[in-house]
Amino acid sequence: MRRTLALTVLSSLALTALASPAHAASPAHAADLALPKPTGNKPVGLATLHLVDKSRPDPWNPEADRRELMVSLWYPAKKATGKPAPYMPPQVSEAVLADYPVADKDVLTEVRTHARLNAPAAAGRRPLVVMSPGFSFPRATLTSLAEDFASRGYLVAAVEHTYESLATVFPDGRTTPCLACVEGQDHAKVAAGRVKDVRFVLDELSEGRWGKLIDRSKIAMVGHSIGGYSAAEAMIADPRIKAGVNLDGTFRPTGSVKRPFMLVGAPASHTPDGTDDSWKKAWPRLTGWKRWITVKGADHSSFVDYAVLRPQLGLPAQEIDGERALEITRAHLATFLDRHLLGRRTPVEDYPEVADHRP
Repeated sequence: MRRTLALTVLSSLALTALASPAHAASPAHAADLALPKPTGNKPVGLATLHLVDKSRPDPWNPEADRRELMVSLWYPAKKATGKPAPYMPPQVSEAVLADYPVADKDVLTEVRTHARLNAPAAAGRRPLVVMSPGFSFPRATLTSLAEDFASRGYLVAAVEHTYESLATVFPDGRTTPCLACVEGQDHAKVAAGRVKDVRFVLDELSEGRWGKLIDRSKIAMVGHSIGGYSAAEAMIADPRIKAGVNLDGTFRPTGSVKRPFMLVGAPASHTPDGTDDSWKKAWPRLTGWKRWITVKGADHSSFVDYAVLRPQLGLPAQEIDGERALEITRAHLATFLDRHLLGRRTPVEDYPEVADHRP
């Protein structure tokens, strides 16, 4: 299991020079670890939710007769009051860095974020963006994107899919490992389970205390890696999701995705002639508005927080500067969400690293 976990993280957190051009920086002190500031003008709050689906057993743990999930909810706040939101618990930091030459395995607990913990939420109904992380990735790795969306006026719910993350910490102190991280795992099974997770989270958010803040006619889903596969499947299964984004994830839709869908990927794998042909095969199944772009110099983890954290930790990183990679990702996703949820034309810079594709 340890070897499997190491290989899983290696493929996503720190790609080798053989996989893509990479460079390493000098290791940062904990005080230097920080995510880029959000680009919107609204202060951001963060709440953490523990949701329990009693209607179904856990798909990975045969001893669990219910599915438990942790969800991070970012939102526009009335004002920036309260403590800065923590990035991740020490148990998660230790799991992520277990096989890497970083002396302080708790160092990711010190990453500076830009949300305030449990700050009062601003009034008014907001569009909702549900987010699903990559396989083995903690939900915290979506923080840079989530904070940016929230600063622009969106509610953002990042789902931690229990037993699919390297570690998930619950309010009572339990820490669950990645039981799904086994060689030859069925990605279709993972995606199908995530669809159930997301639909349950939508039900809970819509009917719970946050329901009064959600505009139920304006819901999108953004997923990284297998989270992107899950976004397409969730759109097929649930008409509440009006638009979706796949960030560099192999996917094989089981039906037609009839509403707006965007593909954002690394060029080595996700140009039409890249190493992953699933996008080319899936393209005809995207029957609504669609766009396919790649970002020069990016690798698989360039679209999430690891884009900036890898070089800050002195670990091998993508060729493109990490802050630049996140700037491009944030800008294109904001334009997509504004267009398809709000009917708003938000201009986006003509980044020379970005290439459009239409096979």
